[in-house]
Amino acid sequence: MAVKIRLARRGRKKLAMYDIVVADARAPRDGKFIEKIGTYNPNTNPASINLNEANALKWILNGAQPTDTTRAILSYKGVLLKKHLQVGVNKGAISQEAADTKFADWKSSKDAKITGKSDGLTATKDADKAARMAREVEINAARAAAIVKKNTVEEPVLEEVEAPAVVEEVVAEAPAVVEEVVAEAPVVVEEVVVEAPVAEAVVEEAPVAEAVVEEAPVAEAVVEEAPVAETPSTEEEAPKAE
Repeated sequence: MAVKIRLARRGRKKLAMYDIVVADARAPRDGKFIEKIGTYNPNTNPASINLNEANALKWILNGAQPTDTTRAILSYKGVLLKKHLQVGVNKGAISQEAADTKFADWKSSKDAKITGKSDGLTATKDADKAARMAREVEINAARAAAIVKKNTVEEPVLEEVEAPAVVEEVVAEAPAVVEEVVAEAPVVVEEVVVEAPVAEAVVEEAPVAEAVVEEAPVAEAVVEEAPVAETPSTEEEAPKAE
């Protein structure tokens, strides 16, 4: 009877788990088996393997043939290496102590690699989780700020904004008005100054009156005769007053 070491499927749909079993090669995949020697769960990272290495080595030495997947599992767990060393011990090529020492060294290095990989995956997972949490905190803070802004009643500020604009327009227009007045003022002054020479023409015509003044000496003769009559009366009346 040909005996095989193979996987027997169990678990639910799209989340399958497997039992590592020793069964007759003619038996169905999920049918009867001779012995269960372990479990295999590929849904974890790294995959979870629980194997009875002693029983697996016994069946391998007795001629059981593993399938491709179970061969990879047995190699990963060191069962095939142990078989190779045991065959060397049985042939006398190597002592049992040397074989055990060699296998122990390989096992420790393999476990260190597995542990390092597991720790690295855990650290990466924790970092991703922390990044997601930080991002979620930022999103929640932004949403809270948006809600507060939405619920805040805004006071009308149109009048306060427009008043300075009106003042600025008046102040901006004032210098223009002043400049227009100042610009027009010199025109009025110039017009007055320009019209002033007309008075000079009147002054130039004044010599006509001088001719009349020149005829006045006739009257002066009369004025000169008047003191002859007034002088005696003035001098005589002054003593009486004393």
